[in-house]
Amino acid sequence: SNLVSTMMACQDDLMKQEQLSTSIFNEAKLPIEISNTNGQVILTVTDKTGQKHIFQGQKAVNTQALTDYSWSYQPENTKKPIVLNFTNDRLSIATGCNRQGTTWKVENNTIVTADVMSTMMACEPALMKQEQFSSSLFQKRAVPFELNTTNVDQPTLTVSDAQGQKYTFTGKMTPEAKYQSEGKTVFLEVAPETKSCTGVAPQTCMQVREIKYDDKGVKTYADKNWSLYYGQIEGFEHKPDQRVILRVKRFEVKNPAADQSSQADVLDMVVEQELVKKPKK
Repeated sequence: SNLVSTMMACQDDLMKQEQLSTSIFNEAKLPIEISNTNGQVILTVTDKTGQKHIFQGQKAVNTQALTDYSWSYQPENTKKPIVLNFTNDRLSIATGCNRQGTTWKVENNTIVTADVMSTMMACEPALMKQEQFSSSLFQKRAVPFELNTTNVDQPTLTVSDAQGQKYTFTGKMTPEAKYQSEGKTVFLEVAPETKSCTGVAPQTCMQVREIKYDDKGVKTYADKNWSLYYGQIEGFEHKPDQRVILRVKRFEVKNPAADQSSQADVLDMVVEQELVKKPKK
């Protein structure tokens, strides 16, 4: 369609370059060819006069995919995975014991990081080894990586260490990406006992009540009565011998199905946990 441009004054050679790009791309149907020569992708565009123009390609990386997923890698003979979470400028690394973090940006198909900072809790030897590995992988270097998002439910992120050894992390979509919002933080107490309830069909529901915390950490109940909870809290497994207080992120579900709730709760962390003895019959 019509080519629209800003109107700054430029050097003569750049003005000529603008005139060229206008003559090629203004209101045109352009034949193109895409080829690959020695790993270099070439785009050939033929203008209205039949003149061919050669553009060299550089692989575009969708960094949105990095931030839309949590990335897990389970080293051999370990109980806990290494989990990466990318935000706009921070990379958070959960090692199974301590948490590590650094800044990141993408340059020339690499993830460029700064110094890796870490909390300093004592861990069992296997987890200490895992921390050393993740630190060496992301400590102040340009990390070559490959993203495969063909399977949007389980994409892969492959990173290479300094020796060229590759490690593949599997992605799980973050709730923020899934529900397209930041979510609201809510605290819920979950009772050990469940109760029969009826939704679309007869089922069993958890019992919950919302908790509020003031600035000093003192908790109060929004309602001391238990409410039936229809559905599930994502990431939480109910156990009949435990009373728990959960911090959840609550998201609005856009265009929910007829039998679906208009909100979704995702477990953020377990705040309190208490074993409860079952009464003797």
